[in-house]
Amino acid sequence: MSLKTWLSNGWLVTHQTSPQEISDLLAVADRDMKDCRTPGLSPDWRLNIAYNAALQAATAALAACGYRAAREAHHYRIIQSLTYTIGSSPDLVNQLDRFRKKRNIGAYDRAGAVSDQEASEMLNLAQNIMQEIEDWLRKNYPELLK
Repeated sequence: MSLKTWLSNGWLVTHQTSPQEISDLLAVADRDMKDCRTPGLSPDWRLNIAYNAALQAATAALAACGYRAAREAHHYRIIQSLTYTIGSSPDLVNQLDRFRKKRNIGAYDRAGAVSDQEASEMLNLAQNIMQEIEDWLRKNYPELLK
């Protein structure tokens, strides 16, 4: 499997990115990392905001490779694409996907579904993903970084 296979399956569309788009996506991720540390937020929201930070960074990596996720299963595809963009381990991708599912429960089905520990784990995961993506961009696509 590859991103080209995903494209032919209709899971991705080609996309021409720019330094401005990459900068904007990483700025959203940075903002979210700051905001998820706001005192008094519920664990549900802390996880949701940290998850969004990781998702925006992963979107930047996919854009740097010349793609964006199609509408169907959008978040799932972005997460799974980390294997092909930055070479993430299956464990990291699976952990982020578990948090995607947990986020959906907390955002749509039931308040209080997320523990403080899970919110903290998502925050740490998002920090790691963002750092990996920024390092990867510096190494592979320095022209996209401002």
